[in-house]
Amino acid sequence: MVTLQTAEDALKSVYLGVVSDQLNINANPLLNKIKQSTSDVWGKEIIKLAPFGINGGIGAGSETDSLPQAQENKYVKFITTLKNLYGTIEISDKAMRASANNSGAFVNLLNAEMEGLVKASTFNFGRMLYGDGSGVLATIASHTAGSNVAKLDSVKNVIEGMFVDFINTTTGEKLANSARRIAYVDRANKTVTFEGAVADTLTSDYVLVVQGSYNNEITGLGKIFDANATTLYGLTKANYPWLQPYTKEGVGEISDAVIQTAIDEMEEYAGSTVDFITCSSAVKRAYQTYLTTYRRNIDVMDLAGGYKAISYAGIPVVSDRFIKDDEMYLLNTKEFTLHQLCDWQWLEGEDGRIIKQKQGFPVYTATLVKYADLICDKPNGQAKLSGIAI
Repeated sequence: MVTLQTAEDALKSVYLGVVSDQLNINANPLLNKIKQSTSDVWGKEIIKLAPFGINGGIGAGSETDSLPQAQENKYVKFITTLKNLYGTIEISDKAMRASANNSGAFVNLLNAEMEGLVKASTFNFGRMLYGDGSGVLATIASHTAGSNVAKLDSVKNVIEGMFVDFINTTTGEKLANSARRIAYVDRANKTVTFEGAVADTLTSDYVLVVQGSYNNEITGLGKIFDANATTLYGLTKANYPWLQPYTKEGVGEISDAVIQTAIDEMEEYAGSTVDFITCSSAVKRAYQTYLTTYRRNIDVMDLAGGYKAISYAGIPVVSDRFIKDDEMYLLNTKEFTLHQLCDWQWLEGEDGRIIKQKQGFPVYTATLVKYADLICDKPNGQAKLSGIAI
């Protein structure tokens, strides 16, 4: 007979390892390239010594000259807080009881819930990699009071089923009693339909954010490449110019020469070797058009996690839905680390139980948790091209 205890045992012993692998390996091609480590985690913070420049204790001289004076390596201290990442499943009491005497039905029930959790977590974790940590999904372009439809500046980061807050960016406050679930996304017209009308008129001062996530997400590429950000990892960027990555705007037509120029800049001035190129699907198509125009073959390569990619000089070129339409990133993924307190774990109560009744409702919930943040040791060893013709 299926009980809450057997459900807990299944979640702990069967599903946890599989789900962790799917989220760590198959969630996103870029994430699959980034190493994960429990090092440099101190309490609720990540404190990491990052080297920059080179050792100064070198020189040349005659046989009778004194030896070069020793000079230590140069380091700075990166500090960031661990971000709290959650994923929750919910099973109704009725569904539990209906499958109590049918293990096959119960397995199907759990499989469906876990597949839904993996899909949602994969979407959001992939989105965070390219975000700036603010959790902003889109800016409201227009909305009429009492309507359940809003026009957005972009629908790249939204999907049906998301539960979102409306945040006033001027005050930083959440619109009271306005959290809504997205029922439908009209990608052609850049509108979203909510499950329930929003009484207030929403202007461009408002943004959509995943519930409770405002300024609580991991430090993604958006933060590293944010030219308006004055700090990064607790350091003032103006005091450390090497915290600024290479960027080129107004690229126009994408070509091998444009890509190679960025790669050469990174190699010559930052000593960084590109091993991963990622861009929007529109830029990928533009590059494929360039290749078919000037070459006979388009090289395709297999990546870990079951992904396929075209390549430039043996470097994979992968498209990602969360990148702006006219942008391409050239990255040295060896300089990135996802520092974590632990890998994905089930949140346990004081009694050690992971499945709990939702207070006041006939449903049971279980929550996956991971405490982590992303750090790039060498921001100037990364590059972004924008303004690419598509």
